[in-house]
Amino acid sequence: METTYPIFLGSEFEQGKESHSLFHVLSVPYEATVSYGGGTSKGPRAILDASYQLEAYDGLGFPGEDGFFTYPPIDCSRPREEVFAHITTDVRGVLQRPHVFSTIEGSIPDYRKIPVILGGEHSITYPILQAFVAEFGAEKIGVVQFDAHADLRDAYEGSPFSHASVMRRIHQDLGVQIFQLGVRALCPEEIFYRQDKGVLSIDARDLVPTLLREVPLPEDFPPYVFITFDLDGLDPSIMPATGTPVPGGIGWYQALDLVASVTRQRRVVGFDVVELAPLSSVLPGFVAPEFLAADLTHKIMGSVSRSLQAKFF
Repeated sequence: METTYPIFLGSEFEQGKESHSLFHVLSVPYEATVSYGGGTSKGPRAILDASYQLEAYDGLGFPGEDGFFTYPPIDCSRPREEVFAHITTDVRGVLQRPHVFSTIEGSIPDYRKIPVILGGEHSITYPILQAFVAEFGAEKIGVVQFDAHADLRDAYEGSPFSHASVMRRIHQDLGVQIFQLGVRALCPEEIFYRQDKGVLSIDARDLVPTLLREVPLPEDFPPYVFITFDLDGLDPSIMPATGTPVPGGIGWYQALDLVASVTRQRRVVGFDVVELAPLSSVLPGFVAPEFLAADLTHKIMGSVSRSLQAKFF
């Protein structure tokens, strides 16, 4: 199948069959409410381009053997309501397609395809979660959030659908449990909301100096988990290409271990990687951040794949 857009890790794997590919990659170059540095609309394409420089081996296995299927980017030039509706419809469409195995007979109950969403600003996670809630129910889906910010403002700069309000919408409006990791920039409203609602969190001050590598998900945390990875959750020494690079963030191997910890404890049914604002356009040749984002995406896929194999095989 020929495409006019890059496909994830297209240097190593051809576009897989839609029916047999486990990982379905959706690009959402949406940017409307960024409040400091801009450029997140260029993030998805930069990640796909950088993925061509990855190796098929992620350090522990070959996630591409499960199949990558990359869709054309979602048109984000329309009004927010239309874009968000499109995101929800596309993600739900992926979830409604059962995964087909080419190497085994029979089927595994509820073994679905894994949506992998590349952003774009963090506000897109709200319509993504609307799709998951519609498919699983709010009581069965939880979100593990890697982020420098809590994103729990009820509104920011006049918009309740700001990137700074996305987790408020998910937690308050959708009724989805969240667990926040690496937060280190909070406003009073967010502090009070966390305390009042009992939002689960391990902030950077407690996470990073201790080099914690296990996420202590409580027993009553939902059985299905969506990981939202805002790249500013990482330390700006390794990820400077975000709109708000807050110092004191998570390191590379710690982040990978935390992701693996989540995949061991729960069934990860999808994830996003958001808020990349590539710097190569202003610093020609400086491609490290987009390569990191592509590598992170690949390694999360690997962690999810290994966890599913351990659970079902």
